[in-house]
Amino acid sequence: MNVLINDIPRTLPADTTLAEALALIEARPPFAVAINREFVPRSGYADRRLQTDDRIEVIRPVTGG
Repeated sequence: MNVLINDIPRTLPADTTLAEALALIEARPPFAVAINREFVPRSGYADRRLQTDDRIEVIRPVTGG
């Protein structure tokens, strides 16, 4: 299936979970995740199955002033 992760096209196997996709891109905390502009709590990463054409945004906090 085809998805976008931070606007980069990726082809993933069917039934890939969000946790598996995050491991693929080697995401390191701290970060937040939204799928199709909907926040996904960390407790849901392992259960959330991705769908074709999902847009996954991995957002890192920004510090400074």
